[in-house]
Amino acid sequence: MFDKTYYEVSLKKVRIEDEFWSRYVKLIETVAIPYQWDALNNRIEDAEPSYCTQNFKIAGGEHSGSFHGFVFQDTDLSKWLEAIAYMLEIHPNEQWEKIADEAIELIEKAQQESGYLNTYFTIKEPGAKWTNLRECHELYTAGHLIEAATAYYKATGKDKILKVVCKLADHIDETFGIEEGKIHGYDGHQEIELALVKLYEVTGEIRYLNLSQYFIDARGTEPYYFDIESEKRGYTKHFEDDFMYKKDYNQTHLPVRQQTEAVGHAVRAVYMYSAMADLASKMKDQELLETCKTLWNNIITKKLYITGSIGSTSYGEAFTFDYDLPNDTNYSETCASIGLIFFAHRMLKIEANATYADEMERALYNTVLSGMSLDGKSFFYVNPLEVWPEACEHSPIKAHVKAARQKWFGCACCPPNVARLLMSIGAYIYTVSENEIYTHLYISGRVDVELQGHKIGLIQKSNYPWSGVINFEVEVEATKQFSLALRIPGWCKSHTVMVNNKPVQVSIKRGYAFINREWENHDTITLELMMPIELMQANPRVRENAGKVAIQRGPMIYCLEEADNVPNLSTITLSSEFDLTASYNENLLSGIVEIKGTGYTVDEAESNSLLYNSYQLKEKPIEIKAVPYCMWGNREHGEMLTWIRYK
Repeated sequence: MFDKTYYEVSLKKVRIEDEFWSRYVKLIETVAIPYQWDALNNRIEDAEPSYCTQNFKIAGGEHSGSFHGFVFQDTDLSKWLEAIAYMLEIHPNEQWEKIADEAIELIEKAQQESGYLNTYFTIKEPGAKWTNLRECHELYTAGHLIEAATAYYKATGKDKILKVVCKLADHIDETFGIEEGKIHGYDGHQEIELALVKLYEVTGEIRYLNLSQYFIDARGTEPYYFDIESEKRGYTKHFEDDFMYKKDYNQTHLPVRQQTEAVGHAVRAVYMYSAMADLASKMKDQELLETCKTLWNNIITKKLYITGSIGSTSYGEAFTFDYDLPNDTNYSETCASIGLIFFAHRMLKIEANATYADEMERALYNTVLSGMSLDGKSFFYVNPLEVWPEACEHSPIKAHVKAARQKWFGCACCPPNVARLLMSIGAYIYTVSENEIYTHLYISGRVDVELQGHKIGLIQKSNYPWSGVINFEVEVEATKQFSLALRIPGWCKSHTVMVNNKPVQVSIKRGYAFINREWENHDTITLELMMPIELMQANPRVRENAGKVAIQRGPMIYCLEEADNVPNLSTITLSSEFDLTASYNENLLSGIVEIKGTGYTVDEAESNSLLYNSYQLKEKPIEIKAVPYCMWGNREHGEMLTWIRYK
């Protein structure tokens, strides 16, 4: 399985010039990053306060006061700093680099001499460090800071924050492990594992890679560490939620290599799987890779929403059981889909298999983009597939579902997570091997790579996701033979490939169309992915969707909004007797392909006013309009529906 090595292309080598994605990248750079900095400094009116930078100032001795926020509040600043790093890597900005350097100063001052760094325990419970790993996220918090530091170092070359996290990682290495006198434990919320791999990649220090492997292999073994630490501290709790004490909640029910089903808190799960894939790749660990593949298959065949979201219950923000995918009470945390993208991307660096890129694309174009408003200033934590605002306001079981995005959250993990992913989206488009360039995502722009000592430029142009016609131009200094591998998405039933305007036969391997030839300067490739409107049905075991369809076109899932349709969306029925049509509307939601057609709705004027009555079908035809799911909730408050009745 490790017959090839696939390399991620540096952000510095990718330039995005795409009508769809450039808008999002610019939105993060010019709106979301400044907005989130204001949020971290409690400057957003009528929003939940963050206290994040204030905590660092107190921990560093600049201010006096008490800690505020969640025990993991530090991570909001870390993820924001990581987003800044990606921005500086592709668009240097002196003003924001100066602000980032000032934030790094705050972080450095908060670090203790031992290397320990966590504002909650520094300020509020200095004597309780490393005593409640199950609940208190100390290693999770450290992991996010390590990720930010490696990104910032790669972007700027400045090593102040890198030295801070190396000192922190060294402290963790001195504290945890199998050796006598060390803590034989691991964190309740996985994150440190994947962060340590990144630190190893930047520093070359093998201890960090070995420590990551320790945390993975210690998890779920006997004696059960979380019970041991709980007894030592007298069974005190940080949170009162009972689900935190269930072993499957934080994936400690079995040793990691024996796990076959995605269970528990969805974000924790996919962060752990991402680290497992990293370690499998670095260590050439076939057993760990097979575990990753088993867990991946369980998610995408039995526990994945059509929008690429995961986590079907608010109770523990978790997976439940196979095919349990409710639409109106699901959790589908934005961070969980981001974690799924991390997992998919890492698997692509082990094996170029389009199933990973397909699900990366599904999550990206649907749930992740849904997580942020079109103005970059409000966010969804939860991403439902059906919303009835009145129920959200009055039903306790739907209280977690919001009909409108929020300005900020007390637990604000999602907004900076969206920012860091979208700012680094260029790193997800391509991978390269010895003599191959793989295109996983269709985003216009340019990439420059080196294959066997030859510099190659690849220019991509398209109107994706609205059109399936993608054009490439090759730039080489001299004739060079290599393979260009273009992903044929799973949603695409038919495609054509032309080179220099002439049709060519291609070899399809694991979902990629391979074109191997002697390339000359300015050779062109045209890939046309047929993009009809598809009515999708769910597996019959998904009970909530029996007799219903979802509308898909290309990578986009569509939904109905009350703004475009009759109220009480659940009464709408699509019919095989009517066709749906797609057209571009530049004036709607910043420019989208909308889908229109005719359907039916219950004729309430003809219906009896009784609560229950003898069955009688009284319908009337109506015009319907569907918009991309990722853009719902950007207009007036109202209902939303993704799965629609069909006859």
